[in-house]
Formats: sequence, structure tokens, C-alpha cells
Amino acid sequence: MGAVNRQGDMAMTETKQRGGVIKEFVASLARETVLTSWELIRITVPIIILTKILEELGLIASLSTLLSPVMQIIGLPGALGLVWATTMLTSIYGGIAVFVSLAPGITLTGAQITVLCSVMLIAHSLPLELSISKKAGAGLLPIGLLRVGGAIFYGFVLSRLCTVLQIWQEPATLLFQTAEVAPDIWHWALNQVVNLALIVMVIFCIVIVMRILRVIGLLSLLERLLSPVLPFFGMSKRAAPVTVVGMIMGIGYGGALIIRETCSGKMDREEIFNAMALMGLSHALVEDTLLMMAIGGKLGGIFWGRILFSLGIVFLLVRTTRYLADRKTKTAIRKI
Repeated sequence: MGAVNRQGDMAMTETKQRGGVIKEFVASLARETVLTSWELIRITVPIIILTKILEELGLIASLSTLLSPVMQIIGLPGALGLVWATTMLTSIYGGIAVFVSLAPGITLTGAQITVLCSVMLIAHSLPLELSISKKAGAGLLPIGLLRVGGAIFYGFVLSRLCTVLQIWQEPATLLFQTAEVAPDIWHWALNQVVNLALIVMVIFCIVIVMRILRVIGLLSLLERLLSPVLPFFGMSKRAAPVTVVGMIMGIGYGGALIIRETCSGKMDREEIFNAMALMGLSHALVEDTLLMMAIGGKLGGIFWGRILFSLGIVFLLVRTTRYLADRKTKTAIRKI
């Protein structure tokens, strides 16, 4: 009888333990979602209100006119220039907030959404991320020009490829409210609340997916796949692992690791620049890609295309700088 009671007690204890683990897991998901969502709401609500004010004053059209030439280069309506400008100055969430506000009046194809998402992914949060690059030892102006210029160039190439190959030309299906402009301020406000709720749901799903990817080892697999390749792009074996982490997890985390390595003197100036250049063009590959997919970006353009483009640009950059350095050295030797 005692043995039966002990077995029952053990079963109850195991059940309680499993229940405790599940509760802790759900609580951690909720905490991470709330923290991330708070950052989203803190940034996007003022931007949504400001965008509405600008729209009511008729200034959206004026700003769009100023930004229109750049957007036309990459095959997008001029109005979307405000989305990218906001993304560069604030964050991807800020850009999404403006996009959600402007989307009702714009008809876009899947290709155009993918191009917009791609330029947002390459050049965003520039004040913050360029300061991290500078602290890590990479020049602020060169990295800034590389990211903005790279975004425009990639957007141009991707737009032309989509047109020539006739891919993703169907009308985009957007997750967020895209009905006609609300007749009054209360309906407009309700639409924005619905959109914010949808974005919070997207964040929650991304948090879950990121946890799953870590558990099944996909993130580790990406690290193992990329690490052997990076030395061909101007980085030693010391820089490759931290660069891969930055590419996967984000420039804030990767930049912090690079800064630590810089302080230790383990990385030279050239590979620091190459690492920050690659991370600048292609970082947060999982989380930010999932976020852009949620607003209609196609995986081929915002993930695979961006990786190939980033590796290609850094490869050319490394080869060009080494060629110029060798030429300078040979010229100096001849003078001697």
C-alpha cells in the first residue's frame, strides 16, 4: 500500500514539475512578447499619429514628391519614400507603422512589397546601428554609404529582375487593414488599434518560431554553414563566428561581440570593417525576415537574394581594396 502511495506521490510531483516548466515557458514567451511589443508601441504610436497629421495637412504628398526620384529608381511609388525614410531614422517597426497608415491608398504587387522590404532590411535604424559600427572600429560614413547605396542598388536590381522574369507580379495580399480611408477619426483610430494588435500577434509568433529554431538547431546549422565561407570575404577564423552571430541575431548583438574582440586586439582593422560591412548589409536574418514576410515580402528576395547580394558586394569590396593596396605598395617600391 505504501509503495502505491509513493508511486502516486511521485507521479503527482512529476505532473507538477511538468506543469511548472510549461507555465515558466509560457511566462517567458509572454514576457519577451510584452517587452518587444512595448518597444513597438512606444515607437510606432507617435509615428502613426504624426503620419495622420501630415496626411491631414497635405504634407504627405509634398514629402513623397521630394523622395519620389529615389523610389522610382527601385520601381516603387513615391509615397513609399516616407516609409523608407522613417525606417532609416527610427526602426523597421517605425517604417511598418507608416506603411500601415499609407497602404489603403496604394496598390502594390508582391514584387514591389518585396523590394520595399529589402531596402528596409538593408538600411534601417541607421543612427543607432552606425554608432555601434563606429564603436566597433568601422568608419561611420563608409558603412552608412554602403548600406544606403547598397539598399538602392539591390532594390534596383531586384525590381528589374522581377519585371524581366515576371515574378511576384500579382497584387500583394496584406496582413494589415487596407480598406479605403476611414470616414472619421474614430474609425481611423480603430483601424490602427487592430493593426497594432495584429503586429503584436506577429511578434508573438516570431518569438515562438525563434525558440523552435534554437531548439531544433537551425540557427546553429546556419552558423556552421556560413563560418567556413566567411574567410573568403576578408575575415579570419576569429572574426567569422561573431560575424555569423551578428548576421543571424542582429547587428546590436554581433556589434557588441565585435567591440569586445576589438578591445582585446584579436582582430585587425581591415577584418573589423569587412565584418561590420557584411553585418550591415545582412543581419537579423531570421527575426527581421519573418517580420517582413508578415507584411508580404517574398522569401526569395528578402532572404536568399539579400544574402547572395551581401556576400557578393563584400567580396568585390575586399578584392578591390586589396588590389588598390597592392598597387600602392608596388608604386612605392618603384619610387624607392
